[in-house]
Parts: sequence; C-alpha cells; structure tokens
Amino acid sequence: MTLPQPVFLHVFPTFAVGGAQMRFCAIANHLGATARHIIVSLDGRQEARAHLRSDVDVTFHNPGGTGLFAALRFLRAATADLIITSNWGAMDWAAAARLLGLPHLHTEDGFGPDEQDRQKPRRVLARRLILRRSRVVLPSRVLLRIATDLWRLPPANLLYVPNGIDVARFANAAPMELPGEGPIIGTVAGLRPEKNLARLLRAFALLRRARLARLVLVGDGREKPALGHLAQELGIVSDTHFIGASPTPERWLKSFDLFALSSDTEQMPLSLLEAMAAGLPAVSTDVGDVRTMLPPESAPFIVPRDDAALAAAMGSLLSDPAKARALGARNAARASRDYDQATMFAAWRPLLSCP
Repeated sequence: MTLPQPVFLHVFPTFAVGGAQMRFCAIANHLGATARHIIVSLDGRQEARAHLRSDVDVTFHNPGGTGLFAALRFLRAATADLIITSNWGAMDWAAAARLLGLPHLHTEDGFGPDEQDRQKPRRVLARRLILRRSRVVLPSRVLLRIATDLWRLPPANLLYVPNGIDVARFANAAPMELPGEGPIIGTVAGLRPEKNLARLLRAFALLRRARLARLVLVGDGREKPALGHLAQELGIVSDTHFIGASPTPERWLKSFDLFALSSDTEQMPLSLLEAMAAGLPAVSTDVGDVRTMLPPESAPFIVPRDDAALAAAMGSLLSDPAKARALGARNAARASRDYDQATMFAAWRPLLSCP
C-alpha cells in the first residue's frame, strides 16, 4: 500500500543561504520524493534553493504580505499537513497557525545583532504566548535553556535536535590551491554583521605583525564592501582573500590550516561542524554551544569576543603545529561520532511523521 505524500509548508524570514535553510535542504534532500514542500520566503530571496536536489518536490509562493493578516489569508487557503515556521521573523505565521488550529512546528536557530546580548522583553512575551502549545525544535543547549527559563515554554514541547552534516563530504574532499606563502587561517560565513568578520580581520592584522600567514573568507553578503575597505586600512589586502560564496566549501576547508569563528552570536554553527569534520583545529569566540561542540582540549582556544584574544589564540596554534594536528584529529573524531547528518535525520523523521 502506498502511503500518502505529506505536505509541509515552511515559512522562512528569508531563503538566502544560512544555517536553518541549509538544514532544511539537507532534510528535504534526504526525504526526496516521499514528501512535498511549500516554501514561503518572506523577503523573496531564494539563494538556498540551489542546494535542493532536482527530485525534491518543492514550490515557492509569494504570500502577498508578511504580517499576521497576510499569514491568516494564506494559511486559510493552503493545504498542508504541518506548518513549520523558522525564527522570530516568522512569528506572525506561527501565531496565524495557532489561531487557525493548524498543526504547527517552530524552529529557533538564534538571534540577530539586536538580541545578541539581551532578549527583547516584547519578543520574550510574544514567544511565551504564541509558542506555548506548539512543538519547538532547538539545535543548541543554550537555546533550550532560554526557551525553558526565559520564554517559559512547557518542557514537554521542547525538542533538542543538534544539527548534523555530511561528515564524509568534508572529511574526504580534495583541497583547493591558493597562491602565496604561509599557513592559511580561514572561515566560512555569510558576510553579515552578527558574524563580526571585522573582528577576524583586526585579529589577523595583529597576528600578521609577528608572522607570515594568509586569511581566507568563503562567503558573501552585504558586509563585503566594508570588510574590503577595512582590509585596506589594516594593510592586509595582499594576504586576505575574499572568495565569495562557494558550492564546494569542503574543498576550501581542506586547504585551511586553522578555522576561525569570530561571531558575536551563534548557537550551533554548521560551519564549525564542517571544519571539525575536515579535521581542522578551531579558534572561536565563546558563543552558543561552541564550548560543548568542541572537545575539552580546545577550551584554551575558545576566547572572549576580543580582537587581541582571538589573535593570541590563532598565533598559539600556528606556533605549535603538532598540537594543531592533534586538535584537528580530535575534532574530526567528535564530528564523526556525534554530528553526522544521519543522526539528525533520524531525529527529524518522527517530527515530520514520515514513513
């Protein structure tokens, strides 16, 4: 007997490339033709669509508005087995789903610069009221604690599901070739304010005073012109490479000697998981679940959100290649054991009621 194909309606504030969007693409690709997906991208962007396989049954819709009334209008006319909303930007749609009594699942992946240090009281109250009867999926323990203690959502409705990646893809990739001399410090990130790549540039400039090195940034975004100007001001243009968005980040990661994450806010960054799977040692600001994602031996290289601390940690690892290799091997082992996408898929399938 053939089971009916479930229909999922996903509402994203944007379908530009980001952690939530890439996780959806991985899950949708895994489900293949067993499910149908309707995607509403509230800002109209669809760049992450390129990461969906051709056999995924997906349609994109313009809702004709972004607020509560537009959401109610659209959801009344839609036919879906489950409404899945993503982050604060889709909260009106979460409210509409609850008002209409529709099956609803909400995902939270973190916060923008406006909430990186403190939650806005109005948003806390809105989440508390709107999400109290919905299942809420959280990829980090920090978010789980926030949802429990601050939003005061019922613990029975909260589901901690860590992100996962295709470990083999990042472990077995062939490296890119990059001209120049010196070890390569690299990162893979959207060039957005919350990633604070200006901090990474300033830290690299401090490091570059004492040793030969190169910096590679893989990713694109609205911060690129400002970051380019900053690199000029810091005198590091010749050693800094802006690669842009890449369909093969695994090959760039394999060319790095050290992965650096300089964000002001993260929860469970996919780029760090990918770097771990690639066997890289990592230096990171102390954000989200980074401290628990990395093995205990990496603790000295998880630093405050400070230029000098980031520079010192990078310099320390580059000065001790044996330690860097050992940390990279431990990271690879942890990624393989705990963060392969097969584990994530197994956790998501019952949430989607898929056969």
